[in-house]
Formats: sequence, structure tokens, C-alpha cells
Amino acid sequence: MRTTVRRSSLLKFALLATMTTGLVGAVASGLVGTAPTVAAPASKIEFVSPSWLKENGSDPNLRILDVRPNPLDYIGGHAPAAVHFADGTLRAPLGGLPVQYQEPGRLGELLAQAGVTDKSKVLVYSDGRDVLGATMVAYVLERIGHPKVAVLDGGLTGLQATQEPTKEFPRYAPGKLSVRDNPSIRVSLAEVRNLIGKPNVVFLDPRPEKLFQGEEKLFVRNGHIPGARNIPWPKFTLADNPHKLKSLEDIKALLAEKKIDPSKEVIVTCSTGREATLQYIVLKHLLGYPNVKVYEGSWSEYSSQPDLPVETGPEKLV
Repeated sequence: MRTTVRRSSLLKFALLATMTTGLVGAVASGLVGTAPTVAAPASKIEFVSPSWLKENGSDPNLRILDVRPNPLDYIGGHAPAAVHFADGTLRAPLGGLPVQYQEPGRLGELLAQAGVTDKSKVLVYSDGRDVLGATMVAYVLERIGHPKVAVLDGGLTGLQATQEPTKEFPRYAPGKLSVRDNPSIRVSLAEVRNLIGKPNVVFLDPRPEKLFQGEEKLFVRNGHIPGARNIPWPKFTLADNPHKLKSLEDIKALLAEKKIDPSKEVIVTCSTGREATLQYIVLKHLLGYPNVKVYEGSWSEYSSQPDLPVETGPEKLV
């Protein structure tokens, strides 16, 4: 009996040692990010022009992510040295909810596989209306504490005006990518419950008007968070190229019209936490609003809670 127990213990120890060795090897190779912590450095997200890319494209520390969802679009032509990294890679079902952001360690692991390291300046782009994919990936990089991130203003369409796309795939070696979770840029459902109706808080909703007002019956409950302001995200971009921002002066005028000012805490919420990232980045990083956050669960989560209040019809500006 004692011999059987001893053999069983030795077998468990050997299995544990093998698993530990494999994990250490994966971390050392750069395929797994370091363990997340609550402390994250300040990140800066900017929008840069195609001419900036042309001038800085040879920088060995520049990692370019083409986040268009269809890999065939990438294969047919992309920015020189760009890696294909579909934005949907970063989300998965969680607790019954669709397309939730994956945990920080997994986010770091995926980005490390795309060649992003601690030394990287990361440039993200997509094309057309998929600017939301570009801003979502930029937001995720800030979420895991990566300090240097940019979005290509105008996307691939803008790039084609200054240089030819390529069909060649880049070569790179995965390196170390540290992951430091940054919870300060997002709010949870529990926090949203406590913020509804507070005079110093404003919810900004970038969904289409009919969805915001509850006319489109898409969710189990339809409408918006009481008191929310509606600025559909395309109003921040040009009609002929939705990947290119309007002037910041035009955007500031739009925000003033909706009484969204920097003195308030601004919570950006949408359908699934993707649309919100464009307005979050513009308000926080380009306009300098001091207190802007994303409600990642957004209407997918909020509408599934039967005890939470829902408002329908046009917004009420007070």
C-alpha cells in the first residue's frame, strides 16, 4: 500500500515538473506575456498620417498590425511590413455573453505572437468602416499597459495615396511583451449601476440613432442607459473615408452641442464594447478629456439585466 502511494506521489511530481518546464519555456520564448499586475504605465494613443508611416516605416522597433477581419484582404495587398492580426482575435464568449475581451495574459500572448514586444511602437490600421477594429486593438494595447500606440489616419485607403501596398509577408521574431493590466480605463456593470443619474457623469453612446432610441428590436431589451447622449460614431469621421477623422475642431463643436464637457466623467458605451473605443480614444488621447472610460460589457450586458432601467426615444439634453 505504501509503495503504491509513493509511486503515485512521484508520478504527480514528475507531471507537475514537466508542466512547469513547458510554461517557463513558453514565457522565455516570448509567446506568453508576463503575469499581469494592477500597475500600468501611462499609454499614449495618437492618430498619424500616411506620410508619417512613409517616414518611419524603416524603424526596426515599429510593428504594424493590419487588423482587417478578412485575411484575403491582407493577402491581396497591405502596408509594407504589416502583420495580419484580425481584431476579432482579441475577443471570445464569456459567461454567456458574446465577444468579451479576453483576460490580459491571453491578450499579451496573442499580441506577442504577432511580433509586438516591449520595445515596439505599434501602428494599427484597417480600412473603411473597420476603423473601429483599429481603435479597438489600440485600446487593448493600452488595456495591457503598452505605452506607444498609433492608429493610421485614413487607413489603407489613405496609405495608397502615398505608397504602394505590398503582398510580401514580413519576417520577425517574437520577443518579450510585458502585460500590466490597466483597470482604470474601463468600468464594470457594478460601477455602471452606481453611476446612473449622477450629475457629474455622462454616458456617451455611439450606436445608430434607431438602435439608441429602441426602435430597432435587436436585443432582449432595447433603448439606452437613462440620460445617455447619442453621437453615432460615423459623425467623428469623413463620409468618403470612415477611417479618417474629421478635424478636432468639428468634433469639439459636436461634443459641445451634446453638452459633453471635460469637467464630467465620460463613460463611453455601445453594443459590444467595440464602437466605444473610437470616441474613447478621441476624447481622452486627442482632446485631452481627463476622465474617460469604456463600459466594455455595453448594451449586450446591460440589456440582459432585467432590474436595470432602460430609456427609449430621443436623448434628453439637460
